[in-house]
Amino acid sequence: MNRRPFLHAILGAAATTLALLCTPAQAQDALSQVMQTKKIKIAVPTDYPPYGFVGLDLQPQGLDIEVAKLIANKLGVAVELVPVTSANRIPYLQTGQVQLVISTLGKNPDRMKVIDFTHAYSPFFQAVYAPKGLAIKNFADLGGKTIAVAKGAMEEQELVKAGPASMVFKRYEDQAASTAAFVAGQTQVIATSVSNATLMMQKNPQLGAEFKLLIKDSPNFIGVAKGQDALRAKVNEILLAARKDGTIDKLAQQWLGRPAGDLPLSE
Repeated sequence: MNRRPFLHAILGAAATTLALLCTPAQAQDALSQVMQTKKIKIAVPTDYPPYGFVGLDLQPQGLDIEVAKLIANKLGVAVELVPVTSANRIPYLQTGQVQLVISTLGKNPDRMKVIDFTHAYSPFFQAVYAPKGLAIKNFADLGGKTIAVAKGAMEEQELVKAGPASMVFKRYEDQAASTAAFVAGQTQVIATSVSNATLMMQKNPQLGAEFKLLIKDSPNFIGVAKGQDALRAKVNEILLAARKDGTIDKLAQQWLGRPAGDLPLSE
Protein backbone atom coordinates (compact mmCIF):
# COMPACT_ATOMS: atom_id res chain seq x y z
CA MET A 1 0.00 0.00 0.00
CA ASN A 2 1.99 3.00 -1.23
CA ARG A 3 1.00 6.03 0.78
CA ARG A 4 4.00 8.25 0.34
CA PRO A 5 5.61 9.90 -2.70
CA PHE A 6 7.01 7.70 -5.45
CA LEU A 7 10.58 8.75 -4.61
CA HIS A 8 10.17 7.31 -1.12
CA ALA A 9 9.16 3.99 -2.64
CA ILE A 10 12.33 3.88 -4.75
CA LEU A 11 14.53 4.83 -1.80
CA GLY A 12 12.73 2.27 0.34
CA ALA A 13 13.54 -0.55 -2.06
CA ALA A 14 17.22 0.44 -2.11
CA ALA A 15 17.36 0.77 1.67
CA THR A 16 15.71 -2.62 2.14
CA THR A 17 18.27 -4.23 -0.14
CA LEU A 18 21.11 -2.70 1.87
CA ALA A 19 19.51 -3.82 5.10
CA LEU A 20 19.29 -7.40 3.91
CA LEU A 21 23.04 -7.34 3.18
CA CYS A 22 23.82 -6.25 6.72
CA THR A 23 24.22 -8.58 9.70
CA PRO A 24 20.91 -8.42 11.61
CA ALA A 25 21.14 -6.99 15.11
CA GLN A 26 18.38 -9.28 16.33
CA ALA A 27 20.41 -11.95 18.13
CA GLN A 28 18.82 -11.19 21.49
CA ASP A 29 15.14 -11.78 22.09
CA ALA A 30 13.60 -8.34 21.59
CA LEU A 31 11.06 -8.58 24.41
CA SER A 32 13.74 -9.66 26.89
CA GLN A 33 15.95 -6.80 25.73
CA VAL A 34 13.12 -4.29 26.22
CA MET A 35 12.34 -5.54 29.70
CA GLN A 36 16.01 -5.59 30.73
CA THR A 37 16.78 -2.09 29.49
CA LYS A 38 13.36 -0.75 30.53
CA LYS A 39 13.11 1.02 27.17
CA ILE A 40 11.52 0.28 23.84
CA LYS A 41 12.50 1.97 20.57
CA ILE A 42 9.57 2.51 18.25
CA ALA A 43 9.71 3.92 14.72
CA VAL A 44 7.02 6.56 14.12
CA PRO A 45 6.13 9.08 11.40
CA THR A 46 6.51 12.81 12.05
CA ASP A 47 5.39 14.10 8.64
CA TYR A 48 2.07 12.35 8.13
CA PRO A 49 -0.88 13.83 10.04
CA PRO A 50 -3.03 12.71 11.74
CA TYR A 51 -0.93 9.60 12.40
CA GLY A 52 2.33 11.33 13.26
CA PHE A 53 3.48 14.93 13.01
CA VAL A 54 5.32 17.63 14.95
CA GLY A 55 3.07 19.88 17.00
CA LEU A 56 3.42 23.54 17.87
CA ASP A 57 5.47 22.49 20.91
CA LEU A 58 7.86 20.71 18.49
CA GLN A 59 6.93 17.34 20.01
CA PRO A 60 5.65 14.36 18.02
CA GLN A 61 1.91 13.82 18.22
CA GLY A 62 -0.79 11.87 16.44
CA LEU A 63 -2.51 8.49 16.49
CA ASP A 64 0.64 6.43 15.91
CA ILE A 65 2.44 8.35 18.65
CA GLU A 66 -0.38 7.62 21.10
CA VAL A 67 -0.35 3.91 20.25
CA ALA A 68 3.43 3.79 20.76
CA LYS A 69 3.05 5.42 24.17
CA LEU A 70 0.21 3.05 25.05
CA ILE A 71 2.33 -0.02 24.32
CA ALA A 72 5.30 1.31 26.30
CA ASN A 73 3.03 2.16 29.21
CA LYS A 74 1.47 -1.29 29.27
CA LEU A 75 4.94 -2.87 29.13
CA GLY A 76 6.03 -0.63 32.00
CA VAL A 77 9.00 0.79 30.10
CA ALA A 78 10.12 4.13 28.70
CA VAL A 79 9.62 4.80 24.99
CA GLU A 80 12.13 6.25 22.55
CA LEU A 81 10.29 7.57 19.49
CA VAL A 82 12.45 7.24 16.38
CA PRO A 83 11.27 9.38 13.43
CA VAL A 84 11.24 7.46 10.14
CA THR A 85 10.06 7.78 6.57
CA SER A 86 8.39 5.15 4.41
CA ALA A 87 11.83 4.51 2.88
CA ASN A 88 13.68 3.53 6.03
CA ARG A 89 11.09 2.25 8.48
CA ILE A 90 11.43 -1.44 7.54
CA PRO A 91 15.26 -1.38 7.32
CA TYR A 92 15.34 0.24 10.79
CA LEU A 93 13.41 -2.76 12.09
CA GLN A 94 15.48 -5.35 10.24
CA THR A 95 18.76 -3.95 11.51
CA GLY A 96 17.65 -3.70 15.13
CA GLN A 97 17.60 0.08 15.37
CA VAL A 98 13.99 -0.17 16.60
CA GLN A 99 11.94 -2.98 18.08
CA LEU A 100 8.60 -1.94 16.55
CA VAL A 101 7.35 0.10 13.60
CA ILE A 102 4.14 2.06 14.17
CA SER A 103 4.07 4.20 11.04
CA THR A 104 0.93 3.84 8.87
CA LEU A 105 2.24 0.44 7.83
CA GLY A 106 -0.05 -1.58 5.60
CA LYS A 107 0.34 -5.35 5.30
CA ASN A 108 1.03 -6.91 1.92
CA PRO A 109 2.68 -10.15 0.68
CA ASP A 110 6.03 -8.53 -0.12
CA ARG A 111 6.37 -7.03 3.34
CA MET A 112 5.25 -10.25 4.99
CA LYS A 113 8.31 -11.94 3.49
CA VAL A 114 10.70 -9.70 5.43
CA ILE A 115 8.88 -8.67 8.64
CA ASP A 116 5.99 -9.87 10.80
CA PHE A 117 2.85 -7.98 11.78
CA THR A 118 0.71 -7.66 14.87
CA HIS A 119 -3.05 -7.23 14.86
CA ALA A 120 -4.27 -4.06 13.14
CA TYR A 121 -4.40 -1.05 15.45
CA SER A 122 -6.13 1.61 13.36
CA PRO A 123 -7.95 2.25 10.09
CA PHE A 124 -6.42 4.05 7.16
CA PHE A 125 -9.15 5.06 4.79
CA GLN A 126 -10.52 7.11 1.96
CA ALA A 127 -13.73 8.97 2.70
CA VAL A 128 -16.22 11.65 1.73
CA TYR A 129 -15.86 14.99 3.52
CA ALA A 130 -18.16 17.99 3.45
CA PRO A 131 -19.24 20.93 5.65
CA LYS A 132 -21.16 20.00 8.79
CA GLY A 133 -24.26 21.80 7.53
CA LEU A 134 -24.50 19.61 4.42
CA ALA A 135 -26.67 16.57 5.21
CA ILE A 136 -24.99 13.43 3.89
CA LYS A 137 -26.04 10.29 5.74
CA ASN A 138 -25.60 7.71 2.97
CA PHE A 139 -24.32 7.39 -0.58
CA ALA A 140 -27.74 8.21 -2.02
CA ASP A 141 -27.39 11.68 -0.50
CA LEU A 142 -24.50 12.36 -2.90
CA GLY A 143 -26.95 12.56 -5.78
CA GLY A 144 -26.62 15.89 -7.56
CA LYS A 145 -23.67 16.94 -5.39
CA THR A 146 -20.42 18.23 -6.92
CA ILE A 147 -17.49 16.13 -5.70
CA ALA A 148 -13.80 17.05 -5.96
CA VAL A 149 -11.53 14.12 -6.85
CA ALA A 150 -8.03 13.65 -8.22
CA LYS A 151 -7.94 12.31 -11.78
CA GLY A 152 -7.73 8.53 -11.82
CA ALA A 153 -7.99 8.29 -8.03
CA MET A 154 -9.39 5.23 -6.33
CA GLU A 155 -11.94 7.43 -4.54
CA GLU A 156 -13.86 8.14 -7.74
CA GLN A 157 -13.71 4.52 -8.89
CA GLU A 158 -15.19 3.31 -5.61
CA LEU A 159 -17.83 6.05 -5.43
CA VAL A 160 -19.08 5.18 -8.91
CA LYS A 161 -19.86 1.70 -7.57
CA ALA A 162 -21.57 2.91 -4.40
CA GLY A 163 -23.26 6.19 -5.27
CA PRO A 164 -26.05 7.33 -7.61
CA ALA A 165 -25.44 8.13 -11.26
CA SER A 166 -26.40 11.76 -10.62
CA MET A 167 -23.16 12.50 -8.75
CA VAL A 168 -21.19 15.29 -10.44
CA PHE A 169 -17.44 14.63 -10.35
CA LYS A 170 -15.05 17.55 -10.71
CA ARG A 171 -11.70 16.04 -11.65
CA TYR A 172 -8.39 17.77 -10.87
CA GLU A 173 -4.79 16.92 -11.70
CA ASP A 174 -3.87 15.70 -8.20
CA GLN A 175 -4.94 15.64 -4.56
CA ALA A 176 -3.52 19.10 -3.92
CA ALA A 177 -5.56 20.61 -6.75
CA SER A 178 -8.77 18.84 -5.75
CA THR A 179 -8.28 19.98 -2.16
CA ALA A 180 -7.69 23.56 -3.23
CA ALA A 181 -10.89 23.47 -5.30
CA PHE A 182 -12.95 22.24 -2.36
CA VAL A 183 -11.41 24.83 -0.02
CA ALA A 184 -12.23 27.55 -2.56
CA GLY A 185 -15.86 26.44 -2.63
CA GLN A 186 -15.77 25.13 -6.20
CA THR A 187 -17.33 21.84 -5.05
CA GLN A 188 -19.69 20.83 -2.26
CA VAL A 189 -17.87 17.64 -1.35
CA ILE A 190 -14.39 16.15 -1.52
CA ALA A 191 -13.41 12.48 -1.69
CA THR A 192 -9.90 11.91 -0.38
CA SER A 193 -7.69 10.07 2.13
CA VAL A 194 -7.95 10.68 5.86
CA SER A 195 -4.39 12.04 5.96
CA ASN A 196 -5.07 14.63 3.26
CA ALA A 197 -8.44 15.55 4.76
CA THR A 198 -6.97 16.01 8.24
CA LEU A 199 -4.29 18.37 6.97
CA MET A 200 -6.92 20.28 4.97
CA MET A 201 -9.16 20.68 8.01
CA GLN A 202 -6.27 21.76 10.23
CA LYS A 203 -5.27 24.49 7.78
CA ASN A 204 -8.84 25.57 7.00
CA PRO A 205 -10.96 25.31 10.16
CA GLN A 206 -13.37 27.88 8.73
CA LEU A 207 -14.66 25.20 6.36
CA GLY A 208 -16.32 23.26 9.14
CA ALA A 209 -15.59 20.12 7.14
CA GLU A 210 -16.13 16.70 8.68
CA PHE A 211 -16.07 12.99 7.87
CA LYS A 212 -19.29 11.93 6.17
CA LEU A 213 -18.99 8.51 4.52
CA LEU A 214 -16.38 5.76 4.44
CA ILE A 215 -15.26 4.83 0.93
CA LYS A 216 -12.64 2.18 1.63
CA ASP A 217 -10.67 0.92 4.64
CA SER A 218 -7.02 -0.14 4.53
CA PRO A 219 -5.91 -0.89 8.13
CA ASN A 220 -2.56 -0.14 9.71
CA PHE A 221 -0.50 -2.84 11.44
CA ILE A 222 2.52 -2.76 13.74
CA GLY A 223 5.71 -4.17 12.24
CA VAL A 224 7.87 -6.62 14.21
CA ALA A 225 11.15 -8.22 13.12
CA LYS A 226 11.04 -11.79 11.89
CA GLY A 227 11.48 -14.29 14.69
CA GLN A 228 10.44 -11.93 17.49
CA ASP A 229 7.35 -13.92 18.35
CA ALA A 230 7.40 -13.16 22.08
CA LEU A 231 7.29 -9.42 21.47
CA ARG A 232 4.63 -9.79 18.80
CA ALA A 233 2.46 -11.88 21.12
CA LYS A 234 2.81 -9.34 23.92
CA VAL A 235 1.89 -6.42 21.67
CA ASN A 236 -1.10 -8.38 20.36
CA GLU A 237 -2.22 -8.94 23.95
CA ILE A 238 -2.01 -5.19 24.61
CA LEU A 239 -3.91 -4.33 21.43
CA LEU A 240 -6.70 -6.80 22.16
CA ALA A 241 -7.15 -5.37 25.65
CA ALA A 242 -7.20 -1.84 24.21
CA ARG A 243 -9.91 -2.87 21.77
CA LYS A 244 -11.96 -4.45 24.54
CA ASP A 245 -11.81 -1.44 26.88
CA GLY A 246 -12.56 1.04 24.08
CA THR A 247 -9.14 2.73 23.98
CA ILE A 248 -8.56 1.96 20.30
CA ASP A 249 -11.96 3.36 19.33
CA LYS A 250 -11.37 6.50 21.40
CA LEU A 251 -8.00 7.15 19.75
CA ALA A 252 -9.47 6.65 16.28
CA GLN A 253 -12.35 9.00 17.10
CA GLN A 254 -9.94 11.62 18.45
CA TRP A 255 -7.51 11.60 15.54
CA LEU A 256 -9.53 10.27 12.58
CA GLY A 257 -13.03 11.46 13.36
CA ARG A 258 -14.55 7.96 13.45
CA PRO A 259 -14.28 4.83 15.64
CA ALA A 260 -11.83 2.13 14.60
CA GLY A 261 -14.60 -0.44 14.24
CA ASP A 262 -13.71 -4.04 13.40
CA LEU A 263 -10.03 -4.42 12.61
CA PRO A 264 -8.34 -7.57 11.26
CA LEU A 265 -6.27 -9.83 13.49
CA SER A 266 -2.81 -11.02 12.55
CA GLU A 267 -2.48 -14.48 11.09
